[in-house]
Amino acid sequence: MRTASTNSAWKSAVFSHEGILFLVLVAEWVFFYHFGTTVNRHDVVVGFGTIDRQFDILRHSCEIGLLALALTPIILTAGIDLSVGSLLGLCAILFGMLWHDAGLSIPVAAAGALVVGALGGGLNALLITWLRLPPLIVTLGTYSLFRGLAEAITRGAVTYTDFPASFLFLGQERWYGLPTQAWIFLAVAALVGLLVHRTTYGRSFRAIGFSPEGARYAGLPVGRRLALVYLIAGVVSALAALIYTSRLGQAKADAGTGYELFAITAVVLGGTSIFGGVGSVTGTLLGVAAIAVLKNGLACLPVVMRMNGAEELSGMLTGALLLLALTGSVLPKYLSNWRASHHSARPQTPT
Repeated sequence: MRTASTNSAWKSAVFSHEGILFLVLVAEWVFFYHFGTTVNRHDVVVGFGTIDRQFDILRHSCEIGLLALALTPIILTAGIDLSVGSLLGLCAILFGMLWHDAGLSIPVAAAGALVVGALGGGLNALLITWLRLPPLIVTLGTYSLFRGLAEAITRGAVTYTDFPASFLFLGQERWYGLPTQAWIFLAVAALVGLLVHRTTYGRSFRAIGFSPEGARYAGLPVGRRLALVYLIAGVVSALAALIYTSRLGQAKADAGTGYELFAITAVVLGGTSIFGGVGSVTGTLLGVAAIAVLKNGLACLPVVMRMNGAEELSGMLTGALLLLALTGSVLPKYLSNWRASHHSARPQTPT
């Protein structure tokens, strides 16, 4: 009896969305391990599977991973936030301005950037919960607003650089064997995982995603729950801005451009339904890993290197992955409805 239940548990785990995505991730990594090579600045051929290359993947995927973690509770509630990438750029610019122009210390400037991120997330929360505006329209507007503010502050030309080594340590060095920002990413992943899966908040997010009106009738504070997830997204976007600035050593207005697409793709690819109510942080982490390996692996393929088109190809494949994930989430329900209607349309044989 125990053996049968164990086998059933193994099958359900392997054939779950997360299990299939994990197998795809392994196959993806093995493919690039065998066919991916790159040439460093010393003209030395470096394979995809080297430790340094894996650390580079961690470094380059941290900001998108943080945005994906912040978007997971939002999409669970059947919402969306298209402004996270633009808010990242605005927070990066304001952090650089507070440090460089205002003469504030790095910790105080970082705190100011986090406050700006909270204000940006609070603006989204206010418009969505108080005025009951659609999240897609609200965040599409703030997407342009935040990016426009960043461009206006810098006039499209100012880039803040020359940050102290103590700050650059956050994005360019290692701590206890791992890139420093990886520890921050793991801490945020643990906190979001606890929030979504181990608290009543997580259950309320799913209830709101399934039926907002039903959640209100059940006595859930829907407005406060929605405000919370957008506020979290704003703060995490500011944190990602600090890591982005530290990794590149510069703050510029176009920071985070297109990151919202990669983050949403990672969440949906990880199994979180765009219609709300279903999803997991584990799936999001696997989605982030799959996209990170794809982006970095393509840059190591000799044929792509000769074409000098890794960024373009990565964008195309990411868009295709998003469409595939959306289709995969809708297709089973469509097929089920089609089978039910087809079965009911059959003439009944008299007994």
